Amino acid sequence: MQVISGWKLPREARRNLLERFPPRYEQVVADHVTHRYDAGNVPLRHETSGEIVGEANDGQGVQALVVCIGGTTDRGDGSRYHITWSLGKDRRAVESNDVIKAIAWTAISPAISVELQPEKWQG
Repeated sequence: MQVISGWKLPREARRNLLERFPPRYEQVVADHVTHRYDAGNVPLRHETSGEIVGEANDGQGVQALVVCIGGTTDRGDGSRYHITWSLGKDRRAVESNDVIKAIAWTAISPAISVELQPEKWQG
C-alpha cells in the first residue's frame, strides 16, 4: 500500500461544498486533494486553504472540482489539483485527471475558498 500526501476536506467544508455542488453520480467521494503518491518521505505541504476554480463532468460518470492551491492548479506531474466529487458505476477516482485533461472544465467565478488539512494516508 502506498502513502499519499495531500489535503483532507474538513467535515464542515465538505458539507458546505456538497450543498453548493450536488453530486451528479451515486458514489460520493468529495474528501481530499492529492499532492503526491508514494509520498512516505515527502514533507507535507503547509497550505491550509485553497480555492475551487472549476468543475469537470464528462456526463458519463466522473465529476471533479478543480482546486487552486498556493496560486496554481498545476500539481507538478502534468495533472491538476482536484477533488474527485462523484463517480458513476464502474468508474474510479483515478479517472478524474483524465477527464479534466480531456474536456474543457467549467471555470467557477468567483472562486470559492475552501479550508484544507495537510495529511498523509494509505492508498
